[in-house]
Amino acid sequence: MVLNPMGQLSQTIARELSVRESQVTAAVQLLDDGATVPFIARYRKEVTGSLDDTQLRHLEERLRYLRELEERRSSILKSIREQEKLTPVLEQNILAADTKSRLEDLYLPYKPKRRTKAQIAREAGLEPLAKILFDKPEISPEIEAEKYLNPDKGIADVKAALDGAKQILMEQFSEDAELIAKLRGYLQTHGLVCAVVFEDKKQAGDKFRDYFDFSEKLTKIPSHRALAIFRGRNEGILNIRLDVEGYDASSTEAHPCERIIASHNNISHQNRAADNWLEEVTRWTWRITMGLHLETELLGQLREQAEEEAIVVFTRNIKELLMAAPAGPRTIIGLDPGLRTGVKVTVIDGTGQLLSEATIYPHAPKNQWDVSISQLQKMCAAHAVSLIAIGNGTASRETDKLAGELISKHPELQLQKVIVSEAGASVYSASAYAASEFPDLDVSLRGAVSIARRLQDPLAELVKIDPKAIGVGQYQHDVNQVQLSRSLEAVVEDCVNQVGVDINTASSPLLARISGLNSTIATNIVQYRDENGPFKNRKVLKKVARLGAKTYEQCAGFMRITDGENPLDASSVHPESYPVVEKMAASSQREIKALIGDGTFLKQLNAADFTDDTFGLPTVVDILAELEKPGRDPRPEFRAAKFKEGVEKLSDLKAEMMLEGVVTNVTNFGAFVDVGVHQDGLVHISMLADRFVKNPHDVVKPGDIVKVKVLEVDVARKRIGLSMKSGAPVSQQQTQNKKSGEATRPVSKKKQKPSQKNQKSNSKPDENNPFAIAFAKAKKD
Repeated sequence: MVLNPMGQLSQTIARELSVRESQVTAAVQLLDDGATVPFIARYRKEVTGSLDDTQLRHLEERLRYLRELEERRSSILKSIREQEKLTPVLEQNILAADTKSRLEDLYLPYKPKRRTKAQIAREAGLEPLAKILFDKPEISPEIEAEKYLNPDKGIADVKAALDGAKQILMEQFSEDAELIAKLRGYLQTHGLVCAVVFEDKKQAGDKFRDYFDFSEKLTKIPSHRALAIFRGRNEGILNIRLDVEGYDASSTEAHPCERIIASHNNISHQNRAADNWLEEVTRWTWRITMGLHLETELLGQLREQAEEEAIVVFTRNIKELLMAAPAGPRTIIGLDPGLRTGVKVTVIDGTGQLLSEATIYPHAPKNQWDVSISQLQKMCAAHAVSLIAIGNGTASRETDKLAGELISKHPELQLQKVIVSEAGASVYSASAYAASEFPDLDVSLRGAVSIARRLQDPLAELVKIDPKAIGVGQYQHDVNQVQLSRSLEAVVEDCVNQVGVDINTASSPLLARISGLNSTIATNIVQYRDENGPFKNRKVLKKVARLGAKTYEQCAGFMRITDGENPLDASSVHPESYPVVEKMAASSQREIKALIGDGTFLKQLNAADFTDDTFGLPTVVDILAELEKPGRDPRPEFRAAKFKEGVEKLSDLKAEMMLEGVVTNVTNFGAFVDVGVHQDGLVHISMLADRFVKNPHDVVKPGDIVKVKVLEVDVARKRIGLSMKSGAPVSQQQTQNKKSGEATRPVSKKKQKPSQKNQKSNSKPDENNPFAIAFAKAKKD
């Protein structure tokens, strides 16, 4: 039963997106019919009024929430109606509820529950006692209670009678939806999140020492700090509670929320006989029932909000990694560094196929340096290698030095070396897909293949790995895993479809991310390709098992066929739009192939001349843009960072040193930069630029190559403070796309201990220590 028609849902979403209701209705219809977001965003602009993928993703998420809300609304109304307690006013309130919290507040008095103390008291006949004391406080509670003694029902004395009446009023107050809303609103405005360490856990929980005596307003605490204290609680280190600013729990004053409960129920102390008893009821209502309930709810909401923000930043980081600049179809040698176990070496061709593999031992204990260089030289020469991809794990800088010596000794090879993140490479190596791809190759060598392929095409390689294993999310294992997976799947799908795939070279994991496809159909495509040879045109896709007309419609435009029978198959022009291009060719008396790439001629065409009832102006404009630059890759141009020679470990870093590095992650308080010493440095938000920076994501993104200045190095705590202010300019690549993501790890800051009564710490960072200032600001922000 759907209570609110689709029109009302569309109105709500349209208002949130600031678009027309008709756009939302059209998009919802397409989604319900099985269309994907990438397909709708690119090929159904006329239908949706050109809603983009970001708007469509938000629409999809809100539609899911609102539909769940309607299902819950229907279930609640049904339950209350069956209890014969549904009044017109209550029904109207339920129909007007616009959040799940509001719905549950209204349902609370009617929600089936275990037998409560209040129910037992009612069964003992104490409800009239509770009512009369509430309505007429001038009556003496003790005298009135004597009328309700009933030993057979457990009411043996006056105290038992009054306790029962108190339980009845406590439940009545606790189930008042309007009162709950008032208290929730007050706590959301004035609440303090407080964390205290368990005394016997100080040593074991040293990593949480910044939160041993911590408090911050509920409305101010950022997601990374919220998630940190929740992790501390989960590990049994911290005790978390919700307090109210300005309230001293050690005083004799009533809690502000107790006063709200009393005021809402018109309870005030006027020296009447039952006033003290009613005050005790309000105190117990808050401390025993409502306080605990709202603390759990609001801390839960804080966690949900922090998780949502962490997921947003995580997905943004994943997107930047997936859309990183590809080196392209070049022959690459991949080095997976190691010490005792040796450096694993693989060579891949321009399509990512394995050509050669070996294991060399340039480092201790074998120290076969010259032999290793000779072996690498022979492999590079034999296969015309142009790039060296070096994993950034253990022995990375030592292996980087080896590659540098290879390049200097053999300039005829014209090699270039690049440090590549190997996060998640071991996950790929041990995966079923890697085993099927390289059944006879050692697991460690599969990792070297992955490292080389990541340089060649990050998107094509990283889709083989669970995004959560790539390691660019802060607390990614702490957040809602269902929501995280859904968000990550969406961003991977958007990235793959934005770039498109070569159907004749793409792996099945890459194909599975294409609009309309799944792992089964992707496997069928690869199998068909293996059995019948390369696809000559897109129409052949219809011969693939389980790839029907609807699936073909969804996926065809994102598939590329280079040098196929139809030149349009190499572009993002959808097959359904080929008649438009044919019309263009006919009107100019030119071959379709002659139109492609001729920007001067295409700019002379009037898009409106080629529109009709099927293809509107947005589609024709997109077609003209695609014909001008067919199959263009939206990713930036490939460029590698150059780490400073002689700077290989933390102890090599010195204050004022200028370095080039790669942004690995971006958080709400700054960015982490890899400068080649196996430990990322922090550029605090205050050090990102000469101007004021509100959001680090506006300045840097993962993969940016930047110039940084070393502020301070703490070798013992493995902390590096960096600056990108004057003297450390941002690279051109970074300014091309000002987007970002989230950090791989929490960063502990210089310890500050705000008391529960005073939010400001008395301690100040050393004004002469820029490193301390940076981390103190990280703590504050």
